[in-house]
Amino acid sequence: MSDRETQPLNIVCLATYFKGADFIRECKSRGNQVVLVTKEKMLGEDWPRESLDDLIALPNDADLDMFIHLLSLLGRQTKIDRVIALEEFDVITAAQLREHFCLGGMPAATARLFRDKGIMAAKAQSAGLAVPAFVPLLNYNDLRDFMERVPPPWIVKPRSDVSAIGVKKINKVAEVWQAFDTLDSRARLRERAAHHLLAQFVKGDVFHVDSIVSNGRVIFSGANQYGRPPMEVAHDGGAYISHTVARGSEDEATLLRINRKLIKALGLQHGAAHAEFIKSITDGKFYFLEIAARVGGAYIAEVLEAASGINLWREWAKLELSEGPLRKITPARKEYAGIVLSLARQEFPDTSAYSDPEVVYRVKKKHHVGLIVQSPKLERVQALLNDYATRFARDFAATLPALERAE
Repeated sequence: MSDRETQPLNIVCLATYFKGADFIRECKSRGNQVVLVTKEKMLGEDWPRESLDDLIALPNDADLDMFIHLLSLLGRQTKIDRVIALEEFDVITAAQLREHFCLGGMPAATARLFRDKGIMAAKAQSAGLAVPAFVPLLNYNDLRDFMERVPPPWIVKPRSDVSAIGVKKINKVAEVWQAFDTLDSRARLRERAAHHLLAQFVKGDVFHVDSIVSNGRVIFSGANQYGRPPMEVAHDGGAYISHTVARGSEDEATLLRINRKLIKALGLQHGAAHAEFIKSITDGKFYFLEIAARVGGAYIAEVLEAASGINLWREWAKLELSEGPLRKITPARKEYAGIVLSLARQEFPDTSAYSDPEVVYRVKKKHHVGLIVQSPKLERVQALLNDYATRFARDFAATLPALERAE
């Protein structure tokens, strides 16, 4: 531990959605002051209040000026040392606040690389990564040329939303123009066509790599594979599955290598990252999909911890509290873990019938059912997840329409 880390810091965390409880706990356990700024809609969530010196809720539509005003008031009594975004939608806001108050950390220009799917795809392509062909949903001639060169199906996706929110699969030219007009009729300017991409649809298995980065170097990463592509789950329903990639496999080695290359190209100096790639069934290559400067959602951190003993949130917190770069993080174990997660028609589903000894975590969230399993053998993890997914469909499953925008 460095000398600087022994001095208490005043940390402001931003979280538009409920994320990062372990980050907060780790900061507080090391003697620091922690203030959480969230939105009114999230005030009732199960925040670790015992580890917070203050919990402040801004209006749901709060803009940057309101955040600056709030931090100005906080800063009159206590010097702010860190501003940390725990959630995707706060990454740029946190960067703008750091610049306004002359604090260290990721600048706004770099933050935008991790929020704009168009810019990140162009950067990845320039770095030599395979990227599905894409074009901004903007110039008519460019769109016509794209659709002549790239055969359908295509997808229309927002440049700045997360996961599968607002993503649509399109099979015909006429549907592209219809989507263009529909988007342009939206009331909010930032939700119109120019804020979207038209991209090649690549069919294959989707993977994610989650990392901790210090001084521009990946010091820990874990590769996982989704059971079904998240877009398919969002649109067609069913259980979400993710599990550890076979250790020592060619897939794992390739994913970790291109992830390091990607993070270097985008200029992330320190923090957490969640990157997604798809392995094409046509040519067997990995294609870059997107990356975020945060810990992955949907209990990805808990799955990685079950497999490796490494808690991404706590390691990220240690990194933020340290004065200098951290060395490589060595996993406590190299086992396998996975999650099966689904919407549930019951408010609090009873999973007591799922009693296999490999179950190490039970999701506790209204109208959700989820289990994390751990084993030294990948085959056992996969078998349990597939069995549970089938049983979930019978015992619990519910469906909702795919989101057009973040709620």
